[in-house]
Amino acid sequence: MSLPDAATVPPPAPVPPRPPVDRATLRLALVVGGLVIALIAGFGLGRVVDPAPASAPPAGGDQAADHTHPPGTAPHEHGAGAGAAGRTGADPVGLSLSAAGYTLAPTATQLAAGARQDFRFRIVGPDAKPVTTFAIVHDKPLHLIVARRDLSGYQHLHPTMAPDGTWSVPLTLPQPGVWRAYADFTVNDATGGQTELTLGVDLAAAGTYAPRPLPAPAREAAVDGFTVGYEGTPRVGAVAPLLFRVFRDGAPAAGLERYLGAYGHLVVIREGDLGYVHVHPEAQLSDGAVKFWLALPGPGRYRMFFDFQVAGEVRTAEFTAVVP
Repeated sequence: MSLPDAATVPPPAPVPPRPPVDRATLRLALVVGGLVIALIAGFGLGRVVDPAPASAPPAGGDQAADHTHPPGTAPHEHGAGAGAAGRTGADPVGLSLSAAGYTLAPTATQLAAGARQDFRFRIVGPDAKPVTTFAIVHDKPLHLIVARRDLSGYQHLHPTMAPDGTWSVPLTLPQPGVWRAYADFTVNDATGGQTELTLGVDLAAAGTYAPRPLPAPAREAAVDGFTVGYEGTPRVGAVAPLLFRVFRDGAPAAGLERYLGAYGHLVVIREGDLGYVHVHPEAQLSDGAVKFWLALPGPGRYRMFFDFQVAGEVRTAEFTAVVP
């Protein structure tokens, strides 16, 4: 068999030249690919190293919605916010007339100075209806605290509620000026939960306002023949003990009685914004002293109002505290 003539074999077809590579496109593809690989690797590593359980509560969540007061309630604060932050001195309360869907709605905010008159109000709920179900906290369903904006004229009152949800209490604003009223209460809602709130509103008493300077800080205060002193130093953002002792004629006063289920009550109001903290003591006396645990929301000058009862009469000792 003869081979074909080499001259008759056609030459191979020429290979067309490749187009030049777009270097910008190549760089972009490499960057995108690297990011995808990094994201996939990070996602897998996160699932292995730090898995988040689906039932974990959100950080800083509000735990006050189910607040309850069973018998033998431990000492705690009314104020300074909700949840753990509230117990360590978060923002003060009583600065707004509305919170958590509830509103303090007085029938009038203009009152005559020096005249005894009924102060009426309602607590309106998220459904725009007056609330009528309240928890009994320290023997009362609602505590009303009143003080003038210069922190004079302190009053601790307990209104009564009509079936339609209207609260009323006899109130005298002895001097002209702007007064602050705080409603401190706990609502029982339809789901069986409880919401603890302190709402505040300004009341105006017509006349010439002559503000009184805040008294100088002191560890002792005199009231109706009693001398009250306190030990301890209030601090910002940290719980500190305060012990109040009541004396008469230089000796510990005999017959200190329970008032509203406790041996004493302490209301603390900050000068300036009138931020409010309502503190309750330990259930038993501590070596004859009424012991509180208090955390303040921030620096400033505070007025502390200590209520105590002897022989059926409630008295209030007042103190100024300066907290750096």
